[in-house]
Amino acid sequence: MKMYKLLAILGIVAFLMPSMTVKATTLGTVDISGSVRGANGVADVYGGGYAGQSVFTGAYLLNKTSGTSAGTLWDNGSVSGFCIELDESAPHSAYTYEVVGVSDAYSGLLNESVGIEKSNYLSELWGRYYDPSWTDGSYDLPDNSSAAAFAAAVWEIVYEDLPASSYGWDVTEDSAPGISGFAIDGINSSTANAWLASLDGTGPMTDLAVFTNDGNQNYLVAVPEPTTMLLLGVGGVLGAMRRKKRLA
Repeated sequence: MKMYKLLAILGIVAFLMPSMTVKATTLGTVDISGSVRGANGVADVYGGGYAGQSVFTGAYLLNKTSGTSAGTLWDNGSVSGFCIELDESAPHSAYTYEVVGVSDAYSGLLNESVGIEKSNYLSELWGRYYDPSWTDGSYDLPDNSSAAAFAAAVWEIVYEDLPASSYGWDVTEDSAPGISGFAIDGINSSTANAWLASLDGTGPMTDLAVFTNDGNQNYLVAVPEPTTMLLLGVGGVLGAMRRKKRLA
């Protein structure tokens, strides 16, 4: 009887394990009092809790007012970011966000963390193609188109399963079963897909972090230079190692 009871308990634990939230290591906090839109567009999104609804697609400027520990690396004022949690709303009042490493960032909808491989894809995407003009306060049509394509590429990496190679990314097709997966209509998909296909590990890697808050959108942000990602998780360490190897 004891053995049957033990097996029953193990079965319950195995059933519950996939749904358990793994708490990310908090490196600090930032207080954000709201957000405004940078360069952007509106597109129809499939995935992340949406089934073809029109959503804002582009860059955000987060109004940081204070921080603790690693959160003090960012100056108070506007911090550029991109949403990585489609099923939550942007903050419009004061909230405290935790600072976590990208690979550690957890999605309640997907019931999984970003992971090291996706973290490195995001670092290279930002290093190759992020444009500061998307958050400088004055946006023309090319800015809006490019920022929307960048946001779509970020969501493709976060919500889709990892392809065999970077050529497998396609923002126009939802190729993952179940709750995961992503597709978008109404952006410059050829640009987004070309950027994704180029991510082969040889491009510049930007050190990134995630601002996370339960009940509000989580944001992918760049770590201010010359801060090292040794403070912000394994994904950044691997990126730094690759950069040193290429320099050698």
